[in-house]
Amino acid sequence: MENSSTPPPLPPAFTPPTLSPPPSARPKRSGTGWKVATLLLALILALVLAGEVWSFFGDLLPGDGMTHHHGPRLEETVLEHNDSHHKIAVIPVEGIIMSASMDHSGYNMVRYIQDQLKAAARDEHVKAVILRVNSPGGEVLASDDISRAIAEFQEKTKKPVIAAMGGLAASGGYYVSAPCRWIVANELTITGSIGVIMHGYNYRGLMNKVGLRPQVYKSGRFKDMLSGEKDLDKLTPTEQADMEIEEAMVQRLIDQTFVKFKSVVAQGRQQANQKNKSGGEPGRALVAKWADFADGRVLSGKEAYDLGFVDELGSWETAVKRAQTLAGIKDADLVQYQQLFDITSLFRLFGKTEAPSIKLDLGLDLPKLMPARLYFLTPIYLR
Repeated sequence: MENSSTPPPLPPAFTPPTLSPPPSARPKRSGTGWKVATLLLALILALVLAGEVWSFFGDLLPGDGMTHHHGPRLEETVLEHNDSHHKIAVIPVEGIIMSASMDHSGYNMVRYIQDQLKAAARDEHVKAVILRVNSPGGEVLASDDISRAIAEFQEKTKKPVIAAMGGLAASGGYYVSAPCRWIVANELTITGSIGVIMHGYNYRGLMNKVGLRPQVYKSGRFKDMLSGEKDLDKLTPTEQADMEIEEAMVQRLIDQTFVKFKSVVAQGRQQANQKNKSGGEPGRALVAKWADFADGRVLSGKEAYDLGFVDELGSWETAVKRAQTLAGIKDADLVQYQQLFDITSLFRLFGKTEAPSIKLDLGLDLPKLMPARLYFLTPIYLR
């Protein structure tokens, strides 16, 4: 029997919960990060504005080997250093001569060559220019713009331009060479191809196969004269008569452009021959029946030399020596003007948007020719 006097067990002692100290107040942000970002943004904007102002007034300032023409800035680079205070500027004309933009900035081949000529004109140390041509030709207007820029450069600066033809300098490639003071070609250079071409397709037969019929509404008889949708196999007598008139009009346009081509050749070669005679270097004169060979045929450098289209046969070194002779100097550094990528160029890229496109790589670098447009172009590039 348990003792009734034994006291009951005591309950466990109560332990109060541990109180953690209140969290310390976070220090207020000083805003340094935002200040740095704002300063950087302001600096970028200042650089952009400075670049645009310099680009605007660049053509008015004395040259130091750089030019600005509302496009990418050009920087002088040395191609060959000969420890000379004289310079010969090398300006390449490569690929198809086009007026289309070279990049997202809207800068094109014509403006690029014009800006290089301006840089060479402003630099008093540049005594001559070598036009390094390796082109099958291209657009009529683009070729004419470059040709006139070369002629004006020589007239205003009295600095000679020497065309150094590469493997291919035909059609528009010869058109831009014609105003030059001297033309050098290799014996195996493909040149000539003096003529005009307009290229297109009639795709009505394909449309008939897939069941596609065009609906044309026009304001005049000849508004669709260059259309490729006409069914040439089912022309009415009236439509056939209109087609003959259209063909005559297009041919007249091509013939007028061809006359311009021949006049540029004749005038350029004549003026160069006269200037070279006065300098003691007559060069080559066009033969009496040169126009008989201006029928679109391609010529080798040797054939072009015999006909007077080319002044001298030789290599790149031949063109350099000839430039020194015509400029009256014994040596020179060879320089070239290249596009300088800067912060303004970056913003121009961001400022342009394009719709997405899909490109098919066929392993060929085909020209982007536009239908119903005149070209000074070697026909082999149209196949």
